[in-house]
Amino acid sequence: MSQDIRYRERRYLVMMGIRLVCFVVAVVLFVNGGGWLTAIPAVGAIVIPYFAVIFANGGREPAGGRMRVYQPNLPQRYVPPENQRPQPTAHPGTVEPGTGQPGESDIPGTNGAPGRRS
Repeated sequence: MSQDIRYRERRYLVMMGIRLVCFVVAVVLFVNGGGWLTAIPAVGAIVIPYFAVIFANGGREPAGGRMRVYQPNLPQRYVPPENQRPQPTAHPGTVEPGTGQPGESDIPGTNGAPGRRS
């Protein structure tokens, strides 16, 4: 494994050396009026680091060949017993008729009509 890491480090350093040469050549061509030829080593100096990092991070494949699918170890979902489950209500915030509590017509900004609230 350490042999693989040394190989990838060496390859990364060689690619960064090539990038440095491309950068120096681009500067020299620019100073001497190389025109559009300056773009060739400049693009090389810009693109090479991307590939250097990709190659440096790309190690050998795991020995198993295929990747294992992640299987989370989650606890079972709690389901309360039937007699302890809360009973569903009509809509949150509504008042059942005949309970003696103020209705929507008593709330400022409403007209008492049933429907959506904004």
